[in-house]
Amino acid sequence: MNKTILITGASSGIGKATAIHFQQKGWNVIATMRSPEKDTELKDLENVHLEKLDVLDLESINHAIQNGIQKFGKIDAIVNNAGYGAYGPLESFPRENILKQFNTNVIGLMDVTRAIIPHFRENKNGVIVNISSIGGQMTYALGSLYHGTKFAVEGISESLHYEMAEIGVKVKIVEPGMIATDFGGRSFDFQAGEIADYQPVIGALMKQWQNPESTTSPASIVADVIYTAVTDDSGQLRYRAGDDANFLLDSRKKMTDEEFFSMMKNQMGK
Repeated sequence: MNKTILITGASSGIGKATAIHFQQKGWNVIATMRSPEKDTELKDLENVHLEKLDVLDLESINHAIQNGIQKFGKIDAIVNNAGYGAYGPLESFPRENILKQFNTNVIGLMDVTRAIIPHFRENKNGVIVNISSIGGQMTYALGSLYHGTKFAVEGISESLHYEMAEIGVKVKIVEPGMIATDFGGRSFDFQAGEIADYQPVIGALMKQWQNPESTTSPASIVADVIYTAVTDDSGQLRYRAGDDANFLLDSRKKMTDEEFFSMMKNQMGK
C-alpha cells in the first residue's frame, strides 16, 4: 500500500514542488492550501487529494487531516511548509502584522502538529518535517520578525524530537537557503516605513537581494531534500538545502559573532 504525506502550503513554491516530487515517487499526497479551488495542476495528478487548510483556522486543520485519513486510510508523514516572511524595521510594523507572522509561522505549525500527533501515536509511526530556513540559524538585517519565527521553529522541533521518539515518531528540520519561489511576492510582507534613519540599511539589503550574482536554488532541490528526510529512516534532525545554505551555516558555526556580522555587513556594502 502506498504511503501518504500531508503538505501544508502546497499551492506554490516548495510545497507544490514537494507534492509533485512525492507523487512521482509513488506516494499518496494530501496537498493542502487556503484556496484549493484555484489550483490548476495538482488536482489532475493521480493519487493527489486537495484539501482546504488555513493554519490560522483550527477547524480547517482538523477537517483536512480527518478527510485525508478517510481518503487514504493513514497518514505517514506531514510537512509543515505553510508560512511567509515579514521584513522591515521592527518599529515600522503594526502589531497586527507581528501577530500574523508568529501565528502563521509558529502557532499554525504547532496547531497542525498537535492535530496529527494522536494519529501518529496510535500508529506508533510517523515523520514530522518542519520547514525552517538558514534564517533559523543566522539572520539578515530587518528580519527580526521572520527570523524570530524560524529560530522558534528550530527550538520547537529540536525539543519535540525527544518526546516524539518515545512514540516512534521522527522529527526533521529542513533548512533551505535562497530558493527561487514567490517568497518575494505574495509570501513576503515588507514594511519599509517612512523613518529616515532606517533607509540606508533598507537600501543596502535591497541591493544585496537584487544582486544577479546572488545564488538561488529551485524549489525542486528542497523537495528532494524533504524526500530524503522523510524516507532515510535515520535519526538525523537537520537537513540543509542549497549551496548557499551550506556556505552560510558553516560560516556561522566556524566564525565568531564579530567575524560573521562583519562578513554580512560587507555583503550589504555597509
